[in-house]
Order: sequence, then C-alpha cells, then structure tokens
Amino acid sequence: MSRPLKVAVQMDPLGAIDINGDSTFAMMLEAQARGYELFVYQVEALSLSEGRTSPQGHRTDRVTARARPVTVQRKAGDHATFGPEQVIDLAGMDVILMRQDPPFDMAYITATHILEHIHGIGPDRALVVNNPAAVRNAPEKILVTHYPDLMPPTLVTWDVKAIREFRAKWRDIIVKPLFGNGGAGVFRIREDDPNLNALLEMHFARSREPLMIQRYEPAVRQGDKRIILVDGQPVGAIDRIPAEGETRSNMHVGGKPVRAELTARDREICNAIGPMLREQGLIFVGIDVIGEWLTEINVTSPTGLQEIDRFDGINTAGLIWDAITSRLVAGGVSA
Repeated sequence: MSRPLKVAVQMDPLGAIDINGDSTFAMMLEAQARGYELFVYQVEALSLSEGRTSPQGHRTDRVTARARPVTVQRKAGDHATFGPEQVIDLAGMDVILMRQDPPFDMAYITATHILEHIHGIGPDRALVVNNPAAVRNAPEKILVTHYPDLMPPTLVTWDVKAIREFRAKWRDIIVKPLFGNGGAGVFRIREDDPNLNALLEMHFARSREPLMIQRYEPAVRQGDKRIILVDGQPVGAIDRIPAEGETRSNMHVGGKPVRAELTARDREICNAIGPMLREQGLIFVGIDVIGEWLTEINVTSPTGLQEIDRFDGINTAGLIWDAITSRLVAGGVSA
C-alpha cells in the first residue's frame, strides 16, 4: 500500500516569493494535493555532523536541518502556514527538493556536498532533486559547452585579449558572469561600444571568475525560449520577450512570457541532451534556446512552470512528481 511521502524543501525564504510565478511553490502545492507531508528550510539551517549506525547496521553521516512543517495555499499574503521549528534528520525524508536560487558559489557547492552524503533511494537515504553531485558537476553555462554543435559561438576565459579578438570577429557580443543568474551582470557590447575595456576591468577587479562571451543573437527580440524537461523529456515551453530597450529576456528583469511551440530544432536539442539529463538524475531542467541555438542548461532552480501551465493548460509540477515517484517506486519505495 502506498503511503504519503515526506518532502523537505530547501529554498529561499518562502514568505517572500511570488505565488503566481514561483515554480517551487507550484511543486509544493502539487505535493500537498497528493497528500505529501511538507517541511521547509533555508540552506543556512543545514548541518552535517558525526556518523551514526542505522538499525540495519549501515554507517551513515548525519545530515540535519532546522526546518518547519508547512501547508501552502494560493492566497496572496497568506500563502504559507508554518508549524513549530524542529531539527529533522534529512535521511528520514523520502525526497529533498534542492531549490535555493544561485549564485553558484562555494556556499552552493558546499550544500551539494552535504546533501550528497544522503542522496539516494533506500535505508538512510533521501532522493535529492536534482542530484546534488550532478548539479555540482554541471554549472549551467559550462554544461552547455559539451554540445558545441548546438550552441552559438562562445568563449569562456579570463583572457582580455581573447575577449577583444572574439568581439573583433563577431562584432556584436553578449558578456555575462559565468556563475550569475536572473540576468544580473549581462551586457550587450557592439563593435563600436567603447565600454568593453572598462567593463572587463570592473569585473576582474572584483572577481576571480572567468566570463562567458557569446555572439549576440538578434532572434532574442522574438523571444528567449525556456523549455522545461522532465527526466530528459520536453513537456512545454514559453518565450520570454525582452522589454523595450532591454537586451535581457529574464522575467526577473521585465521579460514578458508568451506561449511557445516546440520547433523541430528544439526537439533536436532536447533529444541530444535528454539521455544525459536522465542518466545523471537531473529530473527538473530548464534550457534556454535563442533562435536555433542552445545557450544555457539550467539545473539549479529552473523557473517557468506556472507560465507554461497557464498557456498550455497542463500540470508541469504533476509531471515532475510523477517522474520522482517513478524513481522511488523503481528503487523499492512505496509512493
């Protein structure tokens, strides 16, 4: 007989989210509708301490979080009701949703190392979505470089001279932080723009990280397409149209979501990367496609579920939970 799953959600403060746009909130609503027991905590409440021995004799590391049980509802200003704070053993959960937003820095990487201690299916294990080791090994702007035939001309470097040469070749370029998110720090630099040197000086004065440089794709004016893949299969898409006078299409900075269909090229891209995503346990992924080109593979905390649902009349969160429970059942968990 199936039983309600116990789900812990590692995320940014729940009280501050946009309930009409947040994908984690959509997943929590769906989990609650299925009768799952929900807990929520922030990554700062995560701890790793000395090992222990389970009743089955397995020696494990103890991963805990200072969490609160929670119920959610789609009611603005009153969307979450919390129970008393408690320290929970995350190995006692069935599923952990790792959904805090980047930046993908050492704090983020450390959280993946901690959760990796308990990731799995079986005694003293919890299925972490997405697989923390795969998230750590797949920085979103680096993972895409393994598919050069799918992406626009791209350069990842610290070398200022190489960046200048890249602009000289392609004339119109996008410069963005390698581990940024939400469109922060993204610049379009045309061939006659005198600000390139100042921009590079400013970045490298404050950061030891390289930059990603890509050819500017004019097709972005028709939309930067976000495609959601669930266990390697595309389930829906939206186009994000940049605001007037804005290069970036991210919804965080005013990009407007509109309905989108998957093209033959989109499906070619999904077919090329889908098996890798499925094999690595990257269950919930959002990819970005501009025109004919794959620009990013987002595996940390992708967005877009609620927008797709509104346009297509589907339940993308339900599809994600179906994929999660299928993995649990295959691993012997009654779900």
